[in-house]
Amino acid sequence: MGVKDYRRRMSELPEPLSGTRLQVVLPDESPDMPVSTLVDLGVRAEALGVETLWLPDHLLPPEPYGTTFGGVYEPLVTLAYLAARTHRVRLGTSVLVLPMRDPFVLAKQVATLDRVSRGRFTLGVGVGWSRKEFAALGSDFGTRGARTDEMLALLRHLFEGEGPFQGRFHSYEQGVFAPRPAERIRLMVGGGSPAALRRAAEWAEEWQGLDPEPEAFREARDRLRGLTDRPVRAGVRMSWTGGEREFEEAVERFRALAACGADSVAVWFGEEKGFGERMARFAAALR
Repeated sequence: MGVKDYRRRMSELPEPLSGTRLQVVLPDESPDMPVSTLVDLGVRAEALGVETLWLPDHLLPPEPYGTTFGGVYEPLVTLAYLAARTHRVRLGTSVLVLPMRDPFVLAKQVATLDRVSRGRFTLGVGVGWSRKEFAALGSDFGTRGARTDEMLALLRHLFEGEGPFQGRFHSYEQGVFAPRPAERIRLMVGGGSPAALRRAAEWAEEWQGLDPEPEAFREARDRLRGLTDRPVRAGVRMSWTGGEREFEEAVERFRALAACGADSVAVWFGEEKGFGERMARFAAALR
């Protein structure tokens, strides 16, 4: 696609929904769902004015993929596919389990995805919670927080720094990292623990809580604001998977979170069947 065609396509897309930004966590719970379906939902979300599309991450869960363990399709590879089919919507991981990954390979993937998406990628990270999954991968569950902190420092160094890096878990003396991102890679930290808020305050441009009550969200957001002078967007995840009464409650929950200061609300609309229709109805209710 040439520059003129790209600009024309951009001008035809709706502006993102105003006010608190609607984001969408795409369905990625079933290996029976074709990846093309997931991407088609992403294209439809962009047409609805959704601001960001998120994909979850699990590498080797102890139980079958489903509502507990999403992430059948590897998120970075899938988002690269989605980047080629979209033009404006941001793309991100919610969340990638950082201490399960090799930081050097991840940095290369992220920098490449940043180029492929024309700067639309947000790396959302968390420390993980499944001790069994860490054990299956031979990854130390007890040091996952410390390794996450060091990996965030290493990623920033690879993207923006110069020279060697010395850490407790990862180091290098020489080597050239490329491609270097043209703009600062956006980081999002997910989770509601004090450590997650500290991590977001230190490293991230965004924080995402996991379905707290609106007042609990406000309290966490205020704690985050007290930890940094930098502007860090405060977001939250929630879900609506069907049902008339549940729909009304979900819309009201979105509005209550917005009233409590949420900059964005990411909604998961359940598994594949009916996802697109629920997403469209929810977006229409917010206009």
